[in-house]
Amino acid sequence: MELRCRAAEAKDVEAITKIYNQGISDRVATLETRLRNEDEMLQWLEGRSPRHKVIVVEDDASGVVGWASLNVFNARCCYDGVVDISVYVEREMRGRGIGKRLLSHLIAVAAEEGFHKLVLSTFSSNQLGQGLYTAVGFRRVGTYEKQGLLDGKWVDITIMEKLLV
Repeated sequence: MELRCRAAEAKDVEAITKIYNQGISDRVATLETRLRNEDEMLQWLEGRSPRHKVIVVEDDASGVVGWASLNVFNARCCYDGVVDISVYVEREMRGRGIGKRLLSHLIAVAAEEGFHKLVLSTFSSNQLGQGLYTAVGFRRVGTYEKQGLLDGKWVDITIMEKLLV
């Protein structure tokens, strides 16, 4: 499988929306519970600052099979060098190295954009995800206990970071 990473474009919104909605439905990647439509995701894509890129990974056979984004961590200017990240892989393509490829590319893009630190939040129960993040240099910072309500249950969230400089 030949994988290519590139900047997301409006033509990718259908795939981005599908993959994001899988992440919402599967309850492994986000506390979000409301599925999104393509119009909402197009507005999200087009409303981003030039530094806060969205990257897709695609292959010849399946098209876009994953996406990742650099997100505002905090709007205060003292945090301009810190970026929050999101990573989503198509349900049927998980476990094939796509997330690692996508995340490695996203880290390089973050460095090019001048960020010095990446942060992320993941379910404490998501050991596979934490293994992926650790494999590309993230470290566990701590846990927010009972941070979010998902399906009537409070969920613990693990915080991880990676320094680029």
